[in-house]
Amino acid sequence: MKLDKRFVIVTGMSGAGKSTTLKFLEDAQYFCVDNLPVQLISKFAELSFSSDDESRKIALGIDIRSGQALDDLSEILDGIKRKFDFEMIFLDASDETLIKRYKETRRSHPLAAEGRVDEGIARERQAIEFLKNRADYIIDTSRTLTRELKHQVERIIVEDKNFRNLFVTVLSFGFKYGIPTDADLVFDVRFMPNPYYEEELRNKTGNEKEVQEYVMSSPVYAVFIDKLVDMMDFLIPNYIKEGKTQLVIAVGCTGGKHRSVTTANALYDRLKKIDSIGVNIEHRDIKR
Repeated sequence: MKLDKRFVIVTGMSGAGKSTTLKFLEDAQYFCVDNLPVQLISKFAELSFSSDDESRKIALGIDIRSGQALDDLSEILDGIKRKFDFEMIFLDASDETLIKRYKETRRSHPLAAEGRVDEGIARERQAIEFLKNRADYIIDTSRTLTRELKHQVERIIVEDKNFRNLFVTVLSFGFKYGIPTDADLVFDVRFMPNPYYEEELRNKTGNEKEVQEYVMSSPVYAVFIDKLVDMMDFLIPNYIKEGKTQLVIAVGCTGGKHRSVTTANALYDRLKKIDSIGVNIEHRDIKR
């Protein structure tokens, strides 16, 4: 629903992309406030909605830095909800991803102190679980690039598109290098004719027209891609219904350069037409 005045709360796990999301909203002409003391949130909401500016857009960042005051936040949000309409975006990521990000930036987790990062993450996840449970939108950034996160935020907040909290990664790979450990669904396309045995195609990839035409010219390809898309049309709504936020669809051939890349690209093109999900494409072994 499009609102003349829009109040958006951005929260989630530290390192999952909250600050980046607030920057995107700022670029979209939102007035952004981060880490406002919990005790002032109700007053801030009242001032925002009582403003004479009919089209005012506000974004408020809340995170674990609020400390023990978070214990009062649920009651405060209930009070605001009784008076005003607001939306909540929760940024999440896997523990492994968050640990990696903290190691790369050499920052300390706000709840880790001098201890281990994973212990701080565990405490934070428990402390803000109630926010995730009441969020309108959950964005898992474990495999999401900055530009992809921006696209998801724009679809939710700027374009008002239907959003169901599911982000799909279509991943091509080569079986000779191992099946991706994070794959939810794995499809083997080694039954298709292999461009590798055509000398003029061997050093090309499924991102190139000549290889795509070779793979797609096979009768088995046309049947397979239609059945694959039909399966996704069935599975995706059911994954959404069960609350899944990340889905990795892995498509593999022998080396991960020709058949899997072509098929993954085709599947990605079909899935990105679905407004209610986010989707990206990765080719794990294309440069090996």
